[in-house]
Order: sequence, then structure tokens, then C-alpha cells
Amino acid sequence: MDKNRLIVITGGTRGIGRALVERFAKEGFSIATCARNKPRLDASKQEWRQKFPEMELYTFQADLSQKAEVLQFAQNVKDLPVPVDVVINNAGIFSPGQVHNEEEGILENIINANLYSAYHLTRKLIPRMIERKSGHIFNICSTASIMPYINGGSYCISKHALLGFSKVLREEMKEHGVRVTAVLPGATYTASWEGGELPPERMMKPEDVAEIIYQSYLLSDRTVIEDILMRPQLGDI
Repeated sequence: MDKNRLIVITGGTRGIGRALVERFAKEGFSIATCARNKPRLDASKQEWRQKFPEMELYTFQADLSQKAEVLQFAQNVKDLPVPVDVVINNAGIFSPGQVHNEEEGILENIINANLYSAYHLTRKLIPRMIERKSGHIFNICSTASIMPYINGGSYCISKHALLGFSKVLREEMKEHGVRVTAVLPGATYTASWEGGELPPERMMKPEDVAEIIYQSYLLSDRTVIEDILMRPQLGDI
């Protein structure tokens, strides 16, 4: 691979997003990523510069729950000198609750971050993929996209919707040569689980999710993996 291939990864400073940045960086890709937290973004950028000194890295502060910031991030990416080869819609938020008693506004906030961010970013970046008849969109869904659970509330709703978005986009892009893959990971050990009662080995490693995404990308243009369903070996938590 070479620096002429640009990977756009949203929410790249933690968890699966961070593992994705590092996996593709190892292969020499140019990478554009964003995060809401600027100090964490700056610290991650410095670490990556040291770890991958040859890496072409572009970082942008953006809260993707805000449409204006999604559109600005998309424009920043479009202005880069390298065409987008892959978009990984990874950014998202989780808030526990139940539909009947969640706080007012939770659904809107989660839908903005987990669904609309992917929708608006993809719409802005995919036209050039269509022009080149090449590209790959990965949407980081969840087992919550197919298996609702109590206290999942609006999060489950948003992830069901994101899977639906992936399936519709897949149908639309068949004739244009753009591949679309929905990734449905179960419990993955990230910062949100740290300090909890469950041992880390009960959950998947974010590096495993990143690896399967990378391997899916490597397939020939004649083949696409439409859905990747991953769970901890001992099952859902």
C-alpha cells in the first residue's frame, strides 16, 4: 500500500477507532481522523507521529453530533491532496436508558451522533468514489443493531437505523463499484469498560475488530463482505 490511499476514520482517538488508525498506519496509508476532545486528539497525534514517523496524518477537531461540524470535516477531507479510498464511520455515543423513561432529548442526541454523522459524511465523500468506481464504506454498527436489550433504549434504535442505512447504501452502490460493509461487534474492551466489574478477557479486543476490517478491505473488487458479525467467545454480555 502507499500514501496515495486515504482512509477516513471518525472517532479515531479511542477504542475501535484508535485501533483502526494504527492498523492502517502500519500498512502505509494516509489517514484522516477526527475527535471531539482536542487535548486527546493532539496527544494521539503526537504519539502516532513517534510510532509511525512516515505516516501522512491529518487530524481535525469535530463534534460529529453537530451537522455543521460533520460538513466542515467532510470539506476538510475533500480539500486534502489525496483521494478518499475508504470511509469508516466509527464515531458514536452510548447512553444507557429505556425508551419509556429516558431523559427528554436522548434519542435526538444519539441519533445525531450515531446515524446522522455517518449519513451526512458519506453523502459528501461518496460522489468522488462513484466517479472513480472505487471505494469502500464501513459502518461500525453493533450487535445492538440486531439484538435489542433492556437499558439499550435509544442506542439500540440508532444502531438498528445505522444497519438499515448500510443495507440501503449497499444496494445503491452495487452498480458504481463502491463496496459497503456493516460491522456488528459485540462487547469490545474500550475506555468505557475500564474500571468495571467484568474482566477485559471477557470482551473482544479492539485490535481484532480493526484486523477483520482491514482484511475485508484487502479482498478483490469482485467481492464484498456485506456484514461482519463479531461476538466475544463466551457470548454477549
